[in-house]
Formats: sequence, structure tokens, C-alpha cells
Amino acid sequence: MSNKYIVRQPIKDAQGKIWGHEILYHGENQAFTGDVASQNEYAAADTIYSFLTQNSTKALRGSLNFMTFTTILLMKKTPRLFDRSELVIQIDDSVIIHPLSMHFVQQYVKEGYRIAVNEFQFAPRYLALLDTIDYIKLNIKTTADTAMKNTIEIGHSMNKKCIITNIDSEADYQKAISLGADAMEGTFVAERLMTKAHSGAYLQSNFFRLMVAVTQDDPDIDEIERLISMDASLSYGVLKMANSVYFALRHRATTIHQAIVTLGLGQLKQWIYLLSASNAGQEMDASTEEFLKLSFMRANFCSELMKYAKDMPISKSEAYLMGMFSTLNHLIDAPLEEILEEVPVSDEIKAALLRKEGRCGQLYELVLSYEAGNWNEITRLAEELGIPNQILTSVYFICMENVNVLWEQLTNAYSEQDASAPAPAENGEASEESK
Repeated sequence: MSNKYIVRQPIKDAQGKIWGHEILYHGENQAFTGDVASQNEYAAADTIYSFLTQNSTKALRGSLNFMTFTTILLMKKTPRLFDRSELVIQIDDSVIIHPLSMHFVQQYVKEGYRIAVNEFQFAPRYLALLDTIDYIKLNIKTTADTAMKNTIEIGHSMNKKCIITNIDSEADYQKAISLGADAMEGTFVAERLMTKAHSGAYLQSNFFRLMVAVTQDDPDIDEIERLISMDASLSYGVLKMANSVYFALRHRATTIHQAIVTLGLGQLKQWIYLLSASNAGQEMDASTEEFLKLSFMRANFCSELMKYAKDMPISKSEAYLMGMFSTLNHLIDAPLEEILEEVPVSDEIKAALLRKEGRCGQLYELVLSYEAGNWNEITRLAEELGIPNQILTSVYFICMENVNVLWEQLTNAYSEQDASAPAPAENGEASEESK
């Protein structure tokens, strides 16, 4: 059976702010680009069209999204599945040289869609497009420095935005900045954090909800557990405190629920008030927000994949923590190895996060490979874990949608109505009250 994957990768400016995302898609054992044989391109187009018809809202929710369209996808009117305010139609050489394709491109331009050209070149057929396109994309691995510099200068003189792609190292990143790129994308860009977040960064409005939850006359322990589990720094903090010398027990707390029981509501309230005082007035910057969302996405993805993975030595809730804790070294100014020594996560999770070892390491690596769009590794790791390849994309988008919905709820200003509303369940599952 063919493997079909779709993933979003961030595009960031030099300050680390996310401009938007590129939608990468792969199927029929090869990328959906114009260099496939025509019969396979038709099959690929049918696959991507079918998926996007069902998932267009989830795929492009709340972001400017760059997506490469083949001639066949353009002819099938696929861009019209999406709101023109959220979509940039990317085209490459196969579209530019096709006798009919540019007619469709011009029609989309008239309808208000923005256009980007992949791997722009100094060639007449590309230069003739400058009046039509909004974004120029240059591959740092295949374009000479001089050509990139000249193209960016010309593009800027005509009010075009220039994006350098395939950046996978610090050297590539610094070169792109020196050349004057407006934005960049690649594996290094996706993982790069401009500055360390302040120690113990957390979601402010989620924290307020937690404060209300612990001060109720009859506190709901399940609700408190859910609220803490949504935030990597809060999860880390409560586990660390529950296993400190002051609370030391014969059996260490290894889950959020155990940590709450160990601390008791009295101590938990004091800890939350202390956090409130120590973090008062601090604003969550873009980098902190990005890594909090990333930790939440990884936690959901790891947890949901546990439904399919075979012979796993950890539970679904432990897989959730593994995903949450994978970004802690960015949220807390310390090496991940030191951070993990402070909380009693299992040796399997430590080996996974630090060295990508064991079955847990394979699961964690699968999640990272999916983020990076590393198609061959996705297929290999899914097969080794016994996870059906055909469910990966749907699980990924379900998790992404859950994260988007929960993030909107968590970052909305707190209101009295929120105090009585049931909190979102961990891993995006419905609460008992809503079932």
C-alpha cells in the first residue's frame, strides 16, 4: 500500500517570528511534484485532492500557508478549497513551462490568490513572472550565493518577499540573513529558538484557570490534573516539587495525578500563588509561545500514536509526558539531561529524549521525522513500531486541530464563565461530562 503523508513546516523571519507554514505532502511513494511521471501525477493529484477536500479547514487553520500545486491540481481547481486569505499558491518549473498552466495561474491571481515561485532562476520564463508573483523562493543548496543576492535585490526593488529554503545548519541560517532574506525555512529554522524563554514559562490564562480550580470549595482533582497536563513547565514544576526532599516518599510520583495527591491541595495552592507572584507582569514572547504549542502538539501526537504502536514499555500518559518534556530545554534555561534528573520519568523516556534509544526513542523519532517531513524515516519507523502508515496523516491533523482548539481556549482572556466551564481533556479527548 502506498504511503501518503501531509505535514506543516514553519516559515520564520530573522527575528524568529512565524510568517506562515509550508504544507508538504507526499504520496504514491514519491513527492507530489511535477517531476513524476504523468500517470503517477494523476494518481497523486487524486490522493491529495481527496484528502484536502476532507481536511482543508484543519490543514490551513489560522496561518498563511504555502502549498505547491501541480498543473493537474490547478486544473482540478484545488486552490478554491481554501480561503484565499490563508493560501499562497506555489508553482515550480513544471507549471511554468506547461502550455496551459499559466492560464490557470493568471486566473487565480485575478481571484485574489497570492503566488510564490519555487527555486526562482535568472531565466526569461521566470523574469516574465515578476509582475504576477508575490513571493520568490530560493533553495540555498542549489542556488549560487551571487545569484541569490542578485535575485533578492531585484525582488526587493519590485516589492517581492524573498524566502530562502532548505536551511539545515547555523551556517546556512547566517548566510540567509546576510543575503537579506525576508524569511527562511528548513529543519534548522523549525528547531531554532532565538532566545531562551524565562525559567518556568507557562500559559498565563491557563494558569489563571488553574488558580480558580484549586480555590473552589470542592476542587475537582481531575480538572486540576488536566490543566497542569496542558503545560510543559507546569507539569515539570509539579513533578519536581512532589519529588523534592521535603515531600520525599518511598514511591516517587511519576504522573501528574500522583504528584497532586502527594502534595495535597494546600501545598499545591501555595505553589501556584508563589508562581503567580514570581511571574507577575511577564509577557509570553513569540519563542515561548511557539515551544509551548510544539510541546503540546508532540504530547498529543505521541499519546495518540500509542493506540497503534506495538510492544511499548510505557503507558499512553507517559507518552504524553515524553512529548511535553521534549522542549523543556528551550523553556527552562538548562540542559535537558539535567532537567530530566529532577523528575522521575522512566529510564525509557530519558533514553528516548536524550539519545532516541529503544521503542520509546523510535516513537519520539517518528514524531520528529513527521515534523521534518522526512518521508523515508517516517515509513521505516512506523513499520518498526507496527503503526499503519495510512493512519499517520489523519492522526497528525486530528492532533493539530485539537491543539489549535485548545490553544484558543487557553489563551483567551479568563472570564467568570470559564470558571464553571469544563476544562478541555488531556490529549483532546472528550471529558466525561461532555460524552
